[in-house]
Amino acid sequence: MPSSPFGSTAAAVRAWVEGWVVSRGASDPVPQPWGLTVDVGLPHHATRHVMTDADEVTVRKLAEAYAAPAVALKIFLPPETVAPWLGPEWVSDGPGWLMTTPLHPWPGAAAPGDGPEGYTVKSWQRGGVTRLLVTAPDGGFAARGQVAPTGRTAVVDQVETAPAHRRKGLGALVMRTLQNAAYEQGASVGILGATTEGRGLYESLNWQVHAPLVSVTYSMPTDSRPPSSTRATRS
Repeated sequence: MPSSPFGSTAAAVRAWVEGWVVSRGASDPVPQPWGLTVDVGLPHHATRHVMTDADEVTVRKLAEAYAAPAVALKIFLPPETVAPWLGPEWVSDGPGWLMTTPLHPWPGAAAPGDGPEGYTVKSWQRGGVTRLLVTAPDGGFAARGQVAPTGRTAVVDQVETAPAHRRKGLGALVMRTLQNAAYEQGASVGILGATTEGRGLYESLNWQVHAPLVSVTYSMPTDSRPPSSTRATRS
């Protein structure tokens, strides 16, 4: 595997978690003997347990101890290794990868208001997180992403392109712009969790796979699920 800016997978995972909680506004990570616990606070994603040190015994133990709706386990091992250790109630969202890259100024990044013909780029910062929105010619959503620098490292997050606007270079535009923003804030290394759909884009921009990433969420059997919660505030 190509060399990584991090000395170990555990160090890379901790950097990813540190930036991810800033990006998402989640709780501070709580150290555990096997990794970190983060409270996210969403109905579909209440808590995540991120394992920096995983083996069969530990994974099985955590799967039993944390079997509750909307609880997720993040494991940095190949999916085919982890799958036999988990029951069917732990549902995977597909293969993933932890990826890293050295940060440097990218040509072709967008300035606010500037974008491909007909598209508009909007950017703002809140709580140290830079967010980018690309709107279509009709003003609708085309693409987005955000980046959370935390010193040396910066976590790229929530990168998404609407299906109708793919294959137009918007994903690369978002990535280059976010990487430049992080670099300008002093970060020298980027890190992210990639899906199958995103990996090709990131590799085209010189990101490298550091480790496989298995993400599973506990799903209670249908016949034993409690009634849905009632929302008390508008979103």
